[in-house]
Amino acid sequence: MDSPQFTTEPSSNDTVERDVTVGDVPGLRSPTSGADRAPLMFDVIIAGCGPTGAMLAAELRLHDVRVLVLEKETEPVPFARIVGLHIRSLELMAMRGLLDRMLEHGRQRPAGGFFAAITKPAPKGLDSAHAYLLGIPQPVIVHLLEEHAIQLGAQVRRGCAVADFEQDDEGVTVELADGEQLRSRYLVGCDGGRSTVRKLLGVGFPGEPSRTETLIGEMEVGVPQEEIAAKVTEIHETDKRFSLRPFGEEVYRVVVPVAEVSDRAEPPTLEDFKQQLRAIAGTDFGVRSPRWLSRFGDATRLAERYRVGRVLLAGDAAHIHPPTGGQGLNLGVQDAFNLGWKLAAQIRGWAPGTLLDTYQAERHPVAEDVLDNTRAQMELLSTEPGPQAMRRLLTELMDLDEVNRLLIEKITAIGIRYDFGEGPDLLGRRLRDIDVKQGHLYGLLHRGRGLLLDRTERLTVGGWSDRVDHLADPTAVLDVPCVLLRPDGHVAWIGDDQQDLDDHLSRWFGKPAN
Repeated sequence: MDSPQFTTEPSSNDTVERDVTVGDVPGLRSPTSGADRAPLMFDVIIAGCGPTGAMLAAELRLHDVRVLVLEKETEPVPFARIVGLHIRSLELMAMRGLLDRMLEHGRQRPAGGFFAAITKPAPKGLDSAHAYLLGIPQPVIVHLLEEHAIQLGAQVRRGCAVADFEQDDEGVTVELADGEQLRSRYLVGCDGGRSTVRKLLGVGFPGEPSRTETLIGEMEVGVPQEEIAAKVTEIHETDKRFSLRPFGEEVYRVVVPVAEVSDRAEPPTLEDFKQQLRAIAGTDFGVRSPRWLSRFGDATRLAERYRVGRVLLAGDAAHIHPPTGGQGLNLGVQDAFNLGWKLAAQIRGWAPGTLLDTYQAERHPVAEDVLDNTRAQMELLSTEPGPQAMRRLLTELMDLDEVNRLLIEKITAIGIRYDFGEGPDLLGRRLRDIDVKQGHLYGLLHRGRGLLLDRTERLTVGGWSDRVDHLADPTAVLDVPCVLLRPDGHVAWIGDDQQDLDDHLSRWFGKPAN
């Protein structure tokens, strides 16, 4: 019986899964069957232990899914590139009890000036308790997420690369570069823009190749800060892609565009930086002693499919785009958050028939939107007269609150609304971290389960209590009587009728346990 308290039930340790028919689908290969197959060793193998792979591993472990993460690199990257966690990603970290750890290693900055580097402050009253940007080194994010996944029971093997795989109607046989074979129920490619998993799967990756290239690195400089600031201000009048920013004592983050796209895969040299700095600024600023050097282009591509049978794609393996607006890492982590509970439900045996299909249905359009807004931003960063005129016009339009709010909600992903059918505007959107009688809403979502927030104190989750928690709280700050939240914090139902609630519990959480 439900009480007006926060009620839970422990999940079973027995792993059950419904049959998945792979059939005659492009990209599938049928290995030997029956007794010739190796036994299933894992429920999910994840290729890649970047932010997306580590986040996905942790989400799966919340539901007792046996997870192995394979990372081809033997050691973490040697450089500490700073990235920004946007509002929605900060909310996700809060939902899993990770935000305080992230805040210890990051620097909070105002949530504004993201879109094409147009320096406008964030609109007032953004609908979030975490309306800021957190600048944090990417290796720290990966370390914290990997540590979290391991603490939950995930296995991580470094120095292991996926070389091939075959799937059948029972699982996936994964072959490593050294010839070792592993077997799991599912394989998820989180292995980056040059994803081996995606290529072996035969999934198309249409889009545009790089038209521009940018060098980025951290190095010491040999001229006074005042001279650097004056030159950067001068160049910024026409080229927003160029920057030298202090990053510690005598160390600067240098970002400099190049005239032509290189076909080289290796990192640039310090001499490459000097040449480009002289070409654009007339000086190389005495750069020396680089910490790390890299390059990036503006290639923009989106996988045609996120799933073929028992193999799925997430993060950069599914989409690549320019880093303008700082959305890439955030988009991948949010993919993992969307996929994790659904794939776990499939493996645990309670997923409704089409639940796993909603991963692509929901996340593919989100990626399309991100690719479009980065394309637009890159045009606005062009030094050509037409794009510069458009930039001046948009700068004026962003003085309108509605325009500024729309753009920042796109960049920070708090404007996403999944299509759950007709209903109030809140349906399909994420719910902010509101106050509840037990503290904060997100504090109740740490275990990755659904949640019924019941202001009527009349409803029950009944036979779904093994996967959905219930909080009866008439004091919760909501404009609606009750909401049903999915494990990713999106509103799956709004109302006050028990039968209607049961229908939606079945839609998202399968058949009741009793």
